[in-house]
This record gives sequence, C-alpha cells and structure tokens, in this order.
Amino acid sequence: MEQTLNIKNMVCDRCKSTVLRELEELGCDIKSVELGQIVLNEKTGIQALELEKVLNKHGFEIIKDETEILIEEIKIVLIQKIENQDNANLSTFLTKRFNKSYSALSKLFSKTEGLTIEKYEINLKIEKVKELIQLGQLNFSEIAYSLNYNNSSHLARQFKNVTGMSMTVFKNLQKWNRKPIDQIV
Repeated sequence: MEQTLNIKNMVCDRCKSTVLRELEELGCDIKSVELGQIVLNEKTGIQALELEKVLNKHGFEIIKDETEILIEEIKIVLIQKIENQDNANLSTFLTKRFNKSYSALSKLFSKTEGLTIEKYEINLKIEKVKELIQLGQLNFSEIAYSLNYNNSSHLARQFKNVTGMSMTVFKNLQKWNRKPIDQIV
C-alpha cells in the first residue's frame, strides 16, 4: 500500500533533491519523488504533521484540494515545456495533456493564480531567456528561435515589457536578477 502526496512549489530538480534529502532524514520509506508529487510506502511511520512541518520549512506544502493539484500540474508541465523547448501550441498542448478544454483550464488558472496561463508561460520564457543570455552560447536570434518566437524583435519587445530593460542591457549587467522557477507567477 502506498500514500501519494501532491506538493505545491516542487517544480524543479533542486526542489526534488531537497525533498528527497528531508524525507530520508525523517526515515520515510520512499517509493518515488517526482515534480509535484511524493509517493511513500504506507508502512512509513511518519506523522503527517511532522512531514508537513519539514516541507513547509523549505517553502513546500501538501496540497489537499483537487483544483490546487491541477494548477500545480499545469505549472509543472509548462515548466517542462519551456525547459524541453517544446514548441507545441499552448492550448493544444494543455488540452491534450489534461484532456480538458483549454477554456476551462484557462479560466480555472486565471481565477486561482490571478494571471492567465499565457502570461505565466511568457514569464517562464523570459526567465529562460535570462538563463540563456547568461550562458552566452546563443545570440538573441537563436534564443528567440529556440523558444518559438517568430523573430528576435518580438522576443525583445516581450522581454522589455516584462523586465523593463532590453536584452542587451540585461546581458551587460554585472549582477543578473533572475527569479527562481518556483517563484514565477
């Protein structure tokens, strides 16, 4: 028998390793740790409150509401979509992934998060652009192409709208300001 827990804000590999380390220190019998989800073998004798306390210490929380679980899953698949440079159409991608209408997913996401799925995806893309600029391996046109922008001027306008600065100004900064992936809203 196993116990599945959905975890809010566990959206990157660093998050997974932090949770895994904490669970091991607690002596949990772990079946798996995936983005947004922990599966424990039922025989784990850890109290739910103790587990929740440890997770909260790192900014994670156990999700009990079905709507919150769906929202976290949407965030995780969008992060993976950007990381994998998957250029699929957003509405088609989410409709196929969740087997729900894009309109329903979009309304639910907007109501819960206070911004649209599209705006969330743009914010993710801009953070990815910042990362790619920092790595210095691609020029602006190649970055735009890799993230499915029609051209680098479209990306440049969007980057300036979100960050308040041009990509060139950002590139020339000595102190880059990037948001952790789990804090993008």
